[in-house]
Amino acid sequence: MANAKLLLSDLASSIDCVPSRYVRPVNDRPNLDEVQSSLDGSIPLIDLQDLLGPSRSHVIKQIAEACQIDGFFRVKNHGIPESVIHGMLSITKEFFHLPESERLKNYSDDPLKTMRLSTSFNVKTEQVSNWRDFLRLYCYPLEDYIQEWPSNPPSFREVVAEYCKEARKLALLLLEAISESLGLERNHIDKALGKHSQQMALNYYPPCPQPELTFGLPGHADPNALTILLQDDVPGLQVLKDGKWVAIHPIPNTFIVNIGDQIQVLSNDCYKSAVHRAVVNCQKERISIPTFYCPSPDAVIGPAPGLVDHGHPALYRKFTYSEYFGKFWNRGLATQSCLDMFKT
Repeated sequence: MANAKLLLSDLASSIDCVPSRYVRPVNDRPNLDEVQSSLDGSIPLIDLQDLLGPSRSHVIKQIAEACQIDGFFRVKNHGIPESVIHGMLSITKEFFHLPESERLKNYSDDPLKTMRLSTSFNVKTEQVSNWRDFLRLYCYPLEDYIQEWPSNPPSFREVVAEYCKEARKLALLLLEAISESLGLERNHIDKALGKHSQQMALNYYPPCPQPELTFGLPGHADPNALTILLQDDVPGLQVLKDGKWVAIHPIPNTFIVNIGDQIQVLSNDCYKSAVHRAVVNCQKERISIPTFYCPSPDAVIGPAPGLVDHGHPALYRKFTYSEYFGKFWNRGLATQSCLDMFKT
């Protein structure tokens, strides 16, 4: 029976209308005709090449402005080779095009697993499903996790590991620049994240017969510190800017970077965790690959002491990242973030 499929990608090709479990309430639909189309300047494009030269202070200022105003920016000249980017997109597509029986070897609905293929967001608790399948991987320290990754396609582990290493280098470069942009020591955020954690999602959004009724992912802010998004050439990402949704069109060989909740806390609300969502379309499959750079579960997060004084009291209590993520996971994706639960 078609509806008994565990994964959306094995159901989507055989239907011509959206099953009821994917249909959002009328007041919570994408309203695609109201979305603003982004011009190239809708989020800042920052050239990271200058971070290592005499114009560093100018780039740091650009990063500060982007983090204050939007919480989102795009980066070019980021140091990740084009071949690594193309390899990552290609192996992801290959994985999601494997036969159903092969993909399902990786399936689990247990959110505690450090490698799992699943669908939607949290199938155990959500009322409405999202038009997405995903493969979630933990990837730092790499040697702790790589052996549990899929072994099919045969080059999967090698290709993805190479990308993970490059994405981590970029994350550390950005965290250093963000620290500096706040007027903190360059290594402040690095130290605040404890032993660090890095995860990624390989998101697969099949074509959808009625994209106006559902989401790939509804509006949400990311619970981690920093997200680095690789996407193919199919639009789908939208950012909430001044109360309106703006479509962010892909530009080859660039990454979208967004601030997560942990940096909003560390910055004592100087920087904002950006609300964003994924929409789907009726013609093309879409692939997006966010790298989530996170504190280690035992890291204690709170506003940086250098950003707290008599005129700027701490806006958040201290908490461990595991406590924060537990609250995020249990409440599900929501446009309102979890941050309010941790305010002083």
